[in-house]
Amino acid sequence: MNTLREIVDKRLSRFGITRDRCRREAAELRRVDARMEDLREAQDITQHVAQQIQQQAHNQIAGAVSRCLEAVFDEPYVFRIHFERKRDRTEARLVFERDGLEVSPMTASGGGVVDVAAFALRLSCLVLAKPQPRNVLILDEPFKYVSAEYLPRVRVLLETLSEEMGIQIIMVTHIKELQTGEVIGL
Repeated sequence: MNTLREIVDKRLSRFGITRDRCRREAAELRRVDARMEDLREAQDITQHVAQQIQQQAHNQIAGAVSRCLEAVFDEPYVFRIHFERKRDRTEARLVFERDGLEVSPMTASGGGVVDVAAFALRLSCLVLAKPQPRNVLILDEPFKYVSAEYLPRVRVLLETLSEEMGIQIIMVTHIKELQTGEVIGL
């Protein structure tokens, strides 16, 4: 009977140790679950803030690009930035829209439209940069694909933006219609 009692005592002792261990593990699991919930909540807040910042960036950049396109072309595209989550990262897809249809800037629009949009994007980067760099934009043949009929509008756009935004534009070009301000011939 003593042997049986010793076996039962050992098993009860192991049971007590195992029960205590299970309680500690359960308490740790509750702490980890609470921490995970806090992390999920922090992630939701971070994603919400990121979406707000993306929307503000879209509004500023897309607005500037669309205004430049409107200033130059008769039936301009509207510029949009679509932020998409891919491979745990946010990617920006740039599109032109007209009459409710999306158009890829690089394959389905004319080179002149891309030239004006690229200029507006550079200008947006300069204006939105923190800390603010010198207000100088250096361009090399930036409007080479713009049709001749739109070049006077491009020149007016450059003059207006330079004056309104206090930005000096230094441009290398062989296009006579774009020459404005101080011209240096080489």
